[in-house]
Amino acid sequence: MPDAHPHATPAPSGLRIGHVHLKVADLDRALGFWRDVIGLEEQQRMGRQAVFLSAGGYHHHIALNTWESEGGTWPPPGTTGLYHVALLYPDRPALAQALRRVLEAGITLEGAADHGVSEAIYLRDPDGNGVELYHDRPRAEWPRDAAGGLAMVTRRLDLPALLAEAEG
Repeated sequence: MPDAHPHATPAPSGLRIGHVHLKVADLDRALGFWRDVIGLEEQQRMGRQAVFLSAGGYHHHIALNTWESEGGTWPPPGTTGLYHVALLYPDRPALAQALRRVLEAGITLEGAADHGVSEAIYLRDPDGNGVELYHDRPRAEWPRDAAGGLAMVTRRLDLPALLAEAEG
């Protein structure tokens, strides 16, 4: 692990990402993905300009707005911005069900990987934002190097085997 800046104060171990707020071109089109395919539930709407979505009744995990982006286009390649937002599923069967919903909606996967610590599928929302859907393996199973450091990998994910778990 790289050495921290000598004056840096580490963030508390309980820190986590609370939510992501995305600029979208068309609120209804974005809802067709985040609500209807991914399965997030609408918690609050602000007219035709913003909506807050979550799982399990949380105030919001994903917010969508058109305040600065209505009718906008995807960001061009080679520019800075969001690489992807990652949604962590509680287990492999839940990820399998999400994969099935994505494929049934006709959404093309951009990738799928076994990272040793997790299994992930990659796709884009209708506004070109990268989306990772994944589940973590138990920490005790995470690959480690000889010094005990994390040793993540990128291997092919067996999608048919994952989808078989959605049937069970």
